[in-house]
Amino acid sequence: MTPLQSLVDQARTLGQGGSSLTPEAEVARVLQICNACRYCEGFCAVFPAMTRRLEFPANDVHYLANLCHNCGACLHACQYAPPHEFAVAVPQAMARVRARTYALHAFPAALGALYARNGLAVALALAAGLALFLVLGMASQGGLLHEPLAGNFYAVFPHNQLVALFGAVSLWVVLAFGVGVTRFWQGLDPQGPRVNRSEAAAEAAQAALTLRYLDGGHGQGCNDADDRFTHWRRRFHHFTFYGFALCFAATSVATVYHYGLGLQAPYALTSLPVVLGTLGGLGLIVGPIGLMAIHGRRHPLQGDPSQKAMDHGFLSLLLLTAITGLALLALRDTGIMGLLLALHLGVVMALFLTLPYGKFAHAVYRCAALLKWSIERRQPDPIGLGGD
Repeated sequence: MTPLQSLVDQARTLGQGGSSLTPEAEVARVLQICNACRYCEGFCAVFPAMTRRLEFPANDVHYLANLCHNCGACLHACQYAPPHEFAVAVPQAMARVRARTYALHAFPAALGALYARNGLAVALALAAGLALFLVLGMASQGGLLHEPLAGNFYAVFPHNQLVALFGAVSLWVVLAFGVGVTRFWQGLDPQGPRVNRSEAAAEAAQAALTLRYLDGGHGQGCNDADDRFTHWRRRFHHFTFYGFALCFAATSVATVYHYGLGLQAPYALTSLPVVLGTLGGLGLIVGPIGLMAIHGRRHPLQGDPSQKAMDHGFLSLLLLTAITGLALLALRDTGIMGLLLALHLGVVMALFLTLPYGKFAHAVYRCAALLKWSIERRQPDPIGLGGD
């Protein structure tokens, strides 16, 4: 049997629902076909990186899967996509491997597996449980309703108490991500001639911050289910990412105000922390709502339906963080400020605790994959047939 006939037989088995291929083996099968075709070579970084390889071991499969931005261009351009007997569906195959990446490198692994199976339920239950814990703590100190406190959150939860809570959560997130990305990079670290890694890192950062590879490789954007191009997926990702970044910046500026300048909260509505937080909150409403709407309109082969709960768990926590935060800002001088504060803090803690195990993890692993590609493309092509 020829290698090509073997690929065809595997594809037929897949179409009959009897495949025993692992997600990694399926990506390797698909990429062997793509490597022979190369029609999509200019679409994104995945395909020129693919052409530098003749075989696809598991580490390379995870690298290429996380380099994929799931724009969908290759699916709509592919002459071997279903219902063809080769059954080439690069976006779906890559999405399934990315989920395996999150689970394989999660620390501890049990939490990654739990969130992958029940992401939305875990996210909402954790947020509700933490919020209830804070509400009960507040009630034990004198009641749920109070006289207006002029927005003084520290009258409800002392500053040092909040620092201890969120400091512990932040350290856990850093530890979990540190372990995960270290394991991931150990399988990726490019070998070969030394290159300027600072230059490569700057290029990778630019690609990540601009979402360069969400342009479909042709500048027209991602594909909808009906094959039309759209830039809205890229825009909603920007709203989400930069909304999150602005909220983080607001917290960072407030920390500088508190410890560096001796300025105590609450801050005026026109102050820099409040303005940054408000803009960030609006971004975290527009972005997640837009992404949820777009996900519902994409072709089924452009993703992995089994990951819907994990995706929506992350987006729901972002959305709830923004809504509760803006509500707290609007009603901070009322008698329900304490309740809103407990609810908001519970949601934020749940968001941070689930970051290493859900969809946010793709940002970390994708940045690592982009860095590897930036290093790799500066090195000689090992087989002399690749492109960029």
